[in-house]
Amino acid sequence: MTTGRTDVVKQQVAAHWDRRAAHFDEDFGHSIRTPAERAAWDRILDLVLVRRALETLDAGCGTGFLSFELAARGCRVTGVDFAPAMIAAARRKAAERSVSIRFEEADAEQLPFAPASFDLVISRHLLWTLPHPEAALDEWIRVLRPGGRLVVVDSQLAAAAPPASENASTSPEYAAIGDQLPFLSGRPREDIETLLKTRGLVHVGSDPLHDLVAAQERLMVEEGREPVRRRRYVVWGDVAR
Repeated sequence: MTTGRTDVVKQQVAAHWDRRAAHFDEDFGHSIRTPAERAAWDRILDLVLVRRALETLDAGCGTGFLSFELAARGCRVTGVDFAPAMIAAARRKAAERSVSIRFEEADAEQLPFAPASFDLVISRHLLWTLPHPEAALDEWIRVLRPGGRLVVVDSQLAAAAPPASENASTSPEYAAIGDQLPFLSGRPREDIETLLKTRGLVHVGSDPLHDLVAAQERLMVEEGREPVRRRRYVVWGDVAR
């Protein structure tokens, strides 16, 4: 999978997220700011977590948003990210909060874990950043145990893109490699469902996250921003026992 060309793409990806790590949590949508957003995320995690105390992998964890939410619900969490500065920020937050989460620098397309290592693998807005998104899905399924669950939280832009300062895909780093990222503009929820089904996952389901979309649109208005509608969704599927 890894070639010289792919290495260049991934270097650009890591450079972008390294540059943004220091202020990542301040950017719109990267933290929970309102009661409506809190209610939406509580519902999402209640929907996809079929049981507690799961051995969990947060693929593309960034500064740890989902990792901390999952740990608070009793999961034993490992977070991986390709950008060293993101992992460093996540580790600092874990130390400040006295939360036990393992954060490791790793490539989400080539994980350093044995098969059947996790009960749950979850990613949030990661597939669009990858040069081989379908290979990444295969890798995430590889590290799941029988009965384990894969969860993909993602979106597809449904209107004009927000300003470049808020949209990674229009950044200088991504402008240089966008033609090598198959999912750059996002994919419809139905496409992700199909990808999971064709890989043999069972009990595939999804939710359009209308409550999260509405909460974030209200926040945009309150902050004086032009509302930008995204088709957000969560898709999940289980490895057969």
